Amino acid sequence: MNAPYDGDRGQGVGGGEPSGGTPAAPPGSGQAPAPPPQQPASDPYAQNQYAQDPYVQDAYTHDPYRARDLSAQDPVSEALYDRAAHPPPPPGTYQEPQPLYQQPPAPQHAPDPRVWAQTPPPEPDGPSRHLPYGDDARTVQFTGVDDLVTRAGDEQPEPDAFAHLYRDQQTPGQVPSPAPEPDPMPAPAPKKSGRASGLLKSSAVMAAGTLVSRLTGFVRSLFITGALGAALLGDTFTVAYTLPTMIYILTVGGGLNSVFVPQLVRSMKNDEDGGEAYANRLLTLVMVALGLIVVAAVFAAPLLIRLMSNTIADDAAANSVAVTFARFCLPTIFFMGVHVVMGQILNARGRFGAMMWTPVLNNIVMIVTFGLFIWVYGTSAESHMGVQTIPDEGIRLLGVGTLLGLVVQALAMIPYLREAGFRFRPRFDWKGHGLGKTVKLAKWTVLFVLANQAGVLVVTQLATAAGEESGKDGAGFLAYSNAQLIWGMPQAIITVSVMAALLPRLSRAAHDDDPSTVRDDISQGLRNSAVAIVPVAFAFLALGVPMCTLLYASSGIEAAQGMGFILMAFGLGLIPYSVQYVVLRGFYAYEDTRTPFYNTVIVAAVNAAASAACYFLLPAQWAVVGMAGSYGLAYAVGVGVAWRRLRNRLGGDLDGAHVMRTYARLCLASLPAAIVAGAVGFGLLKALGEGALGSLVALLVGGVVLLGVFFVAAKRMRIEELNSMVGMVRGRLGR
Repeated sequence: MNAPYDGDRGQGVGGGEPSGGTPAAPPGSGQAPAPPPQQPASDPYAQNQYAQDPYVQDAYTHDPYRARDLSAQDPVSEALYDRAAHPPPPPGTYQEPQPLYQQPPAPQHAPDPRVWAQTPPPEPDGPSRHLPYGDDARTVQFTGVDDLVTRAGDEQPEPDAFAHLYRDQQTPGQVPSPAPEPDPMPAPAPKKSGRASGLLKSSAVMAAGTLVSRLTGFVRSLFITGALGAALLGDTFTVAYTLPTMIYILTVGGGLNSVFVPQLVRSMKNDEDGGEAYANRLLTLVMVALGLIVVAAVFAAPLLIRLMSNTIADDAAANSVAVTFARFCLPTIFFMGVHVVMGQILNARGRFGAMMWTPVLNNIVMIVTFGLFIWVYGTSAESHMGVQTIPDEGIRLLGVGTLLGLVVQALAMIPYLREAGFRFRPRFDWKGHGLGKTVKLAKWTVLFVLANQAGVLVVTQLATAAGEESGKDGAGFLAYSNAQLIWGMPQAIITVSVMAALLPRLSRAAHDDDPSTVRDDISQGLRNSAVAIVPVAFAFLALGVPMCTLLYASSGIEAAQGMGFILMAFGLGLIPYSVQYVVLRGFYAYEDTRTPFYNTVIVAAVNAAASAACYFLLPAQWAVVGMAGSYGLAYAVGVGVAWRRLRNRLGGDLDGAHVMRTYARLCLASLPAAIVAGAVGFGLLKALGEGALGSLVALLVGGVVLLGVFFVAAKRMRIEELNSMVGMVRGRLGR
């Protein structure tokens, strides 16, 4: 039986013939065995020249560790490799290993002295002088060298499996104290990625643009009221100015924002040309459609004015002025749609600021226009101008300025589009590119808009009629619109900002089917926004009159007081209005647009019915005040319906007890504050008069009193959301 082969020596073990076939000297024969030849030092695995076995030779010539073969440096795979199943190739077929370290090629051109830092040459694929052998992740991914080296100091000893034997031998009752656990290393602060920081920057730009746009829009309303007053002339211009927006939303606006824009973003991701052809088709289609709508609306202006207000249409002078204003304003429908499409093209390309900031230009143009009107004709309180006495030149000035504002707003988008690399080329090949199919997706959004605008139409008809019947300034539709503009600003600044921070997390939780997180986010949004919304709502109730007499003093004391009473009626409705906004975000997070539509139908129906009851039951002077209160009542009913549906969707739990407790405590803290502040403001108005100075003093002193009483009462009630906000403010101030 032959002895096993010793591959390292090339001969038998324990006797027998060597593998080469030369007989060994028998023991005791007196003949010394032939010494083996000297092996070259350069190759420790060279075989005996007398033992050339074709299955053994060159078996170790290819050393994977010397050749730095990255695919063969796993020691576990090397140990488990079955060489019997994979015999080595014939001798002499191995290629010589390539040189390991290669210098990068020399640059073709000399360094440019005008460039501060030259671009480094590209790293070669594989180990190089920049990536020494042993540090390449591909060479140590199996052996774990990096972990062994970098975590050697942190390695903890394994628990002793026989430690209980040692504990049993200790003194009874004496329990060894456990070894103190090492303090965990503090986790490094996560770095904001470029995408996250860019998103935060874009959000800040959009928020700043929205805030400035609303502020300039508020100043615009001050100039409109100062120039035209809050009587029939002001209502006439407001109806004509509102008409294009309503037509745009009813025809194109709702579907454009909800359906075509997502399709635009999808085409920019999937189409080979980056969605440029789709954007050109969409922009061309919108321009053609809006152009036809504008032509039809200009010819139908008298009919549209009657649809908006029978009171204005029945008055010959008012109808003439309204139709003239409308024919100047209706072409703005075209520029509204073009501005929206251009802005969404920029948003899809990561440019968010232009769409939020260009409306400021429109407001500035209109402010200048109405400022020129006041400079030429004086304020409404000075000129006592009405629908019979307004000159034709004044109508043309206001009409051209209103149209010019929207034109400037739309044209201001063109430089941003060129900078983003978009070039508009009209395309009329609309068929077969998905534009028609997407219209079906806009069904619920269009119905949502129709329901909302139906309620607005009813209120417009009733408010203009009540203002004309009352015979007083500040009791019509313009007063209603101005008070609603002031009332809605806290919602746009506070609630929208709070939910903007929660919406990404809310959407992710809904996508992951995590109702508990959705519930917590909705609860947090409601409670955090309530800390500011609830006291502001009571502030409108307490200080609405001095607020409006200060802002709208140029329109006359009677008109300003009327708007103040309307603002007071709007006041408490801000609470359900804010709650409704937050609750509907829960449905939108689940991509449910049908439920918001039904909810809007309920709100619009209640608002229209309650407004009609106020018009028929209340005196004409107070009818619009009642309509403002009906607005908040409608949203309170809508909140009840939406809350129950969202609670059922989340498994019967919406953290209602916690939310109601927070709102109840905030209302209890705001009620005495509003009573005291209202009494102080009313007394100061009586003592100092209802002019600008008396209104300013009453508003400032009453506001300080309201905040002071509210803060003391809220601290006594230990409202945790208020304490958190105060702590955050103190932390920001470094105190």
